[in-house]
Amino acid sequence: MPLNCGSQLAVREGSGSRLFCWVIVCLLGVVDSGVTQTPRYLIKARGHRVILRCSPMSGHHSVSWYQQTLGQGPQFPFEFYENMRRAKGHFPGRFSAQQFRDARSELNVSSLELSDSALHLCARSFSQPC
Repeated sequence: MPLNCGSQLAVREGSGSRLFCWVIVCLLGVVDSGVTQTPRYLIKARGHRVILRCSPMSGHHSVSWYQQTLGQGPQFPFEFYENMRRAKGHFPGRFSAQQFRDARSELNVSSLELSDSALHLCARSFSQPC
């Protein structure tokens, strides 16, 4: 069974050696999460763009994206149900997401900032959200 702990994004300042990132330890062990996220780890320079992808098991209808920065609880940027966006959290316009007909989803972040360094998680559900 795959181990899926989300996508770790670290944004670095320019081309220098100063790197802002941390290690996320997945304490849940090996589980079948029902989704595959890619890439697992990503380091990008400030100002660049990133696309995080989430592929589900068949039959899932709902997808939610979460962002968790170091020392903070998870934030809720986007939720979709059957290809329609149902909710959007309070995130800058640089963040966007979409869900495709085959239930795959992408989270896009343009013009990366240092504050975008975080763990990004995709969650799936068979049922309609409340």
